[in-house]
Amino acid sequence: MVWRRKKPSASTAIVPQRKSLRVLDSRRMTLVAANAELVAADLDGIEALSEILMASVPANWPPELYDRESMKYSLRQLEDPAEQCWSSWYLLSGHGEKREVLGICGFKGRPDLRGTVEIGYSILSQFRNQGFATEAVERLLGWAFSHQSVAEVCAETLPHLQQSIRVMKKNGFSFTGSGSELGVVRYAVQRPDRR
Repeated sequence: MVWRRKKPSASTAIVPQRKSLRVLDSRRMTLVAANAELVAADLDGIEALSEILMASVPANWPPELYDRESMKYSLRQLEDPAEQCWSSWYLLSGHGEKREVLGICGFKGRPDLRGTVEIGYSILSQFRNQGFATEAVERLLGWAFSHQSVAEVCAETLPHLQQSIRVMKKNGFSFTGSGSELGVVRYAVQRPDRR
């Protein structure tokens, strides 16, 4: 639900404001943690997402691999309070007033019992090959490893997606073998103090 300000009247009570968004800053971006309100706005369309993020949303949103089913998965995931911030993070250019949504990065859930968490990312086509995915993964790695429960961050991709593999390698991930699905490969990086 999106809260909108109503014009004050004698009979109007105070209207609740939308929840504040959790953000992380990186060198060139602001990362905004998904919450149920934000994902619901994303499902409603570009205008609703733009309003809640206070940023321009390109017409070709969403990026590859982040379709409506992925959004619905995130929404279900966020029903569990323990999953807060272990879901998607929206990537916005800059830190000023004229911001644009670049893509998405995030986790597929909180760490498992071994302390492993899986990360994924997708950047809109016009923003690729500019280091945004690498920067987002770097920032979220730091955030993940700030939690003592996280021992490893992994990622899976198809072996022909060399750009994706480059993002992982630039962030210290190493090839660990086959992934969870046929034809998929897995990369991982260990917690710096456990390497």
